[in-house]
Amino acid sequence: MAGALDGVRVVDLTRVVAGPLCAQMLGDLGAEVAKVERRGDGDDLRALGPPFVPGSEDSTYFVSLNRNKRSVSVDFAKPEGAAILKRMVARADVLIENFRTGTLARYGLGWDDLKAINPRLIYCSVTGFGQDGPYAGRSGYDFVAQAMAGLMEVTGEADGAPGGGPQRVGVPVADMFTGFAACVSILAALRHRDATGEGQCIDVNLFETMTSLMQAPMSAWLNAGRLVPRSGNDSPVAVPYGVFEGSDGRFVIGVLNDREFVRLAEALGHPEWAEDPRFRRARDRVEHRAALLDRMRTLLRTRPRAEWLARLEAAKITSGPMNTAADVAADPHIAARGMIVELPHHAGGTVRVAASPLHLSATPPTYRHGIPAPGGDTDAVLAEFAGMDAAEIAAARAAGIV
Repeated sequence: MAGALDGVRVVDLTRVVAGPLCAQMLGDLGAEVAKVERRGDGDDLRALGPPFVPGSEDSTYFVSLNRNKRSVSVDFAKPEGAAILKRMVARADVLIENFRTGTLARYGLGWDDLKAINPRLIYCSVTGFGQDGPYAGRSGYDFVAQAMAGLMEVTGEADGAPGGGPQRVGVPVADMFTGFAACVSILAALRHRDATGEGQCIDVNLFETMTSLMQAPMSAWLNAGRLVPRSGNDSPVAVPYGVFEGSDGRFVIGVLNDREFVRLAEALGHPEWAEDPRFRRARDRVEHRAALLDRMRTLLRTRPRAEWLARLEAAKITSGPMNTAADVAADPHIAARGMIVELPHHAGGTVRVAASPLHLSATPPTYRHGIPAPGGDTDAVLAEFAGMDAAEIAAARAAGIV
């Protein structure tokens, strides 16, 4: 089945998370992605473990972000390597890079250099803080973006509560959302290029992406002068909305309106709660949070989680179990939706990874390439992307360029 991005060539100069996620999404949608890696060790993420894929030097983290790519090793810090990369770019549609601002320009591989070679090129730079501004020269990681954008100050238990204090989110959300933002930007730029023939430069970064996603806390400050406090697993504006315990396990309940609370009270066997003036309206439940949650927690501990979840589902109450990765992998809905895929790994055998969340009826994601070895596809990629013949490739290899 043809992919939405069939025929699109992507030169991927990124490492670690945000850029590789963006390139993987493009690959899932049908683009041919050439992942340019350092000679030898390759992408830094390969070594970021444990755990590692049995029988290989690849971390399990790496394999989750690098399917649907072919790996090529080119030392573009050398003029001969930069020349090869320019040949690749001349025949490419998209270049993605996540070096510190100005790094590639020093090798003659900046936007101004490459658009002169290929005016139709989409050049996407992923950085910590963007191409200009007072922080442009800084390096940036997910953890720093979470802190500086204010996410950590609204994540975790309140000061004074057990375990209170700022917390980072347990997965690199700044990296991940920036990868999505880069992908959306590239798709928009491709649409513009198809209409006009004009390429463009894209500037996305972790700090601004994370700031843009802090809608509620930022709007509370910008429009009401209020800082949203940390509230742990409870919502500051909705009750009940948090984690609860059955007699054998944790689960979550989320109630956002008064109609749903009436159904919840009935499902829990206490319809009188919905008539209690302390709990009748959403704003009342927020004010009398402790009184309601104490009642619910005492009740919910008396029966198994599965029993409560069955009752809640029957009453159309938003709820679900607290799962581990093992639980998710065994979840029947995940299986039915095909959200775990098995791919070949260059060291032999296969790896299982989470699939693309994108479901397109005519051009769904496809899984054409497994996990490559560092530089394992160099000859094929240089022939296809750079138009190099066997003698040229052999000479570059002998010179230590590829």
